[in-house]
Amino acid sequence: MAELTFEIVKEIGVLGTSARGWSKELNLVSWNGREAKYDLREWSPDHARMGKGITLSDEELANLKDILDKTNI
Repeated sequence: MAELTFEIVKEIGVLGTSARGWSKELNLVSWNGREAKYDLREWSPDHARMGKGITLSDEELANLKDILDKTNI
């Protein structure tokens, strides 16, 4: 299996932190040297380990924002 590499290009914000210290974050992340995408997932306090998450292109993030803007939350 190929090694997974990542670089957090920009830390955008923390949505919350669990009792074990991991935080759910929205960041701009480059995976395996590719163009950075918006990334939503849990990270360990030192950002060395991560949980499962999703990556979004600029267009997908804009669509999500439009959906959330139309929702009564």
